[in-house]
Amino acid sequence: MTPTLPAGYRPYPYEDPFEDHVGPFGYKVEDGRITFAVQTDERHRNTGGTVHGGMLMTFADFALCLLAVWDQPGEHCVTVSCHNEFVAAAQPGDLIEASGEVVRRTRSLTFVRGQLAAGDRMLLAFSGIVKRIPGSGRQL
Repeated sequence: MTPTLPAGYRPYPYEDPFEDHVGPFGYKVEDGRITFAVQTDERHRNTGGTVHGGMLMTFADFALCLLAVWDQPGEHCVTVSCHNEFVAAAQPGDLIEASGEVVRRTRSLTFVRGQLAAGDRMLLAFSGIVKRIPGSGRQL
């Protein structure tokens, strides 16, 4: 079975072999806000039968970076720090969505916070800082 993006979500216009391996991760923009999604499956399961925490942190890092740059034409970024608080377990088969906001943007850094959820169930809260790299990214 080839993993697919959830309905209504599109692939982000860049190549990242690791994210492609564990994803695909998708995005959509509605009402001036961007959200992200991944459809989990048995590949994401840990030995306890739930979605692996490393998978959730990988998806949080993806969302952290793209929340920081999606509305900054041509900008790219790298993660400086990413803090994750696990709130609830995800189950293989869950559609996990990420949302968040930019808290502050300086000349060289962007501060972001957000959350991962499966439906109404919050799974993980994240916050982080990314280093801004102007002029090297792709636009939506």
